[in-house]
Amino acid sequence: MLVEPPTSAPSAAAPPSAAAHPSVPAPRTAAPRTASAAVAVAAGGGAPAPAGYWRRLLPVLAVLAVVTRLPSFRHILWNPDEGFLAVQARMLADGGELYETVVDRKPPLLPWLYAAAFAVFGDESLRPLKVLAVLSQLLTALVLAATARERWGDRAGRTAGVLYLLVSIGLNPEDAQAATFEIFMLPFTAAAVMYAGKGRWGAAGLAVAGAVLVKQTGGAVLVPVLWLLWRSSPRRSSPRRPAPSGPSARGPSARGPSARGPSGRGTYARRAGPLRLGLAFALPLTAAALLTDPSGFVFWTVTGSGAYAAFTGSELHVLSRGLANTALLGAACAGLVPPVVRVLRIARTGAADLWLWLASSAAAVLLGLHFFGHYYLQLLPPLVLLATAALQVLPRARLATALLGSAGACALFLTWGLLAPRPELAHAVRLAAEVRHRTAPQERVLLWGMHPETYWLADRDPASRYLTAGLLTNYSGGRDGPQVGERYGVAGAWPVLVRELHGSPPALIVDDSRGKPYAAERLPTLRRLLARYYRPLPDPVDGAVLYVRTTGG
Repeated sequence: MLVEPPTSAPSAAAPPSAAAHPSVPAPRTAAPRTASAAVAVAAGGGAPAPAGYWRRLLPVLAVLAVVTRLPSFRHILWNPDEGFLAVQARMLADGGELYETVVDRKPPLLPWLYAAAFAVFGDESLRPLKVLAVLSQLLTALVLAATARERWGDRAGRTAGVLYLLVSIGLNPEDAQAATFEIFMLPFTAAAVMYAGKGRWGAAGLAVAGAVLVKQTGGAVLVPVLWLLWRSSPRRSSPRRPAPSGPSARGPSARGPSARGPSGRGTYARRAGPLRLGLAFALPLTAAALLTDPSGFVFWTVTGSGAYAAFTGSELHVLSRGLANTALLGAACAGLVPPVVRVLRIARTGAADLWLWLASSAAAVLLGLHFFGHYYLQLLPPLVLLATAALQVLPRARLATALLGSAGACALFLTWGLLAPRPELAHAVRLAAEVRHRTAPQERVLLWGMHPETYWLADRDPASRYLTAGLLTNYSGGRDGPQVGERYGVAGAWPVLVRELHGSPPALIVDDSRGKPYAAERLPTLRRLLARYYRPLPDPVDGAVLYVRTTGG
């Protein structure tokens, strides 16, 4: 991960006015023009940085990261995305090729990570991936702490790191506790903004590329990065002025992008910034395409998802999901939002890149209009930094209120995660046991449903590269309206499925649709195949119908 070792902030003495009147918040006596200046006035320009700053903060954040992720270890897995990645990793280990015989609408970095973890620790458990998710959350908190400390001082660094971990589980546990895409994307997005704020455009470009290679919506962080690049351009940069001698110039609060410009490395470096950023962003993406299949990479990650991102279908259902997840995140961030609203004008003035980051992340959540809970995790890093900036200009009591409110919400979501049942997981476990009973280890199976984890739990190879019915019917986005069926699946998928099933017929087909719009009887191709070559077993498993091959089928 692209994390620069933090350095100690310069020491400075508190200004006399703050020392003489500690109970009077500075922003009430003089309205600063930027958030950085406001912090300098309110916090006295920063206290001397202790040599063991990170040595003290790291254990606190590590404990918080472990505690908030404890529910993730309670269940075998939390959602179908984990199961999808686990099955993909096994297929890659067996010689599968990404975007050829192993397909999904996601970039390759996380399937590769799962495959690497399975190669090292075995493929029977997701615990190593859950540990990596804890480390990923810790890394995100550390990067946010480093960013806040660089901009606003030591106290701000501690505030940002702690607040992030407290609010990081503020969604349905199926979304917040799963070791999936957003969890591993956030360290890259946080690092991209941190490096852009320092004018390190090559590192920022690599971080943006890393985010995109985990999930496409990670590219939203390119908006604040490009804004910081524009701010550092020769035309936008003013001549270097003598360092002011007043209190507002002392301490780490004077070192952020709003105080000195992101680069500070001269005209040549600023002109080279766009080239460095562009090359560092493009090269990893090009390498990923070449390491897989270039045309397949482009199709599965960009051009082949038009129907999935379409608006039509189940608008009321999707809207209710969006409102519910927004309410959950709002409850988790109840301690963060009031400070941001209270000093909205000041925070906007001194943190335009953070507002752009939040806005572009919100656009990424809206993209496709699916509103899954884990999409909302992308909003947390910019929201935490904005709240941290706001808390620096408010009375210190507001910080305690924000921390206590966030800790209380965290406790509620933590309890929910530790007690939450997983009925769909229980169904997948029972179905996997039946699949193991009905098939031999070397036989292939087709699971017609939305729970690919059953392949992994049953330890049986899939009969097709399409691990869910969603890829073949466009049900992947939770749509149950008119745009579900054969004609709405991934382009060219049905002929490939027919060739796969005829070339190596599965010993067992499981129709796990249970009345959903992608049920086999609604799909002519699958319905004909089942009628001609298979017969249903008399006893369904929780509504899932099992089909075995007929004699000579």
